[in-house]
Amino acid sequence: MIEAELKARVREPDALRTRLRERGEEEIDVYRDTYYNSPDGSLTREGRELRVRIIDRSGTRRTLLTYKEPAVDVASGSKPEHETKVADPAVIDTVLRALGAVEYVRLTKRCANYRFTTAGRDMLATIVTVPELDGTFVELETMAEEEDVDRALADVRAVLAELGIGEDDLTTEQYTDAVLKARG
Repeated sequence: MIEAELKARVREPDALRTRLRERGEEEIDVYRDTYYNSPDGSLTREGRELRVRIIDRSGTRRTLLTYKEPAVDVASGSKPEHETKVADPAVIDTVLRALGAVEYVRLTKRCANYRFTTAGRDMLATIVTVPELDGTFVELETMAEEEDVDRALADVRAVLAELGIGEDDLTTEQYTDAVLKARG
């Protein structure tokens, strides 16, 4: 499956939060992400991602291992995504390093998630702040088969427009790149 996703800068976070609360229940999470690369940097250079994400929500914790293939839609950055639960992040870190992976960047995202169905699609909207970055972002995604990515992205764009997010607000900048740039 492909994560058909668009990301945008948010000009009015409080108004967006109000609109999203009308669509779905708000879930507050803190994501602690560790991205890995190959020693020669080829994973990142080829547009692939390998991430361990620890999600804290209301006193509960879960960990996910995610591998993303290169983008199938360069304009949006939408990628095939493979994800699984991990029982112990320290163990998976040991395994990845033993296989030659190196830590690329570690970052924290503070997220408000909203799940809802629109146009027959399950969607996830996430309002994101990253302590090292200025501003607020929104990510809106739905899962799609490769032949359905264009239609899925059209549905995502339509929902963003309904939420007051315009085409000029969209960005493809990765959080990893922005955090590394902010750190100098």
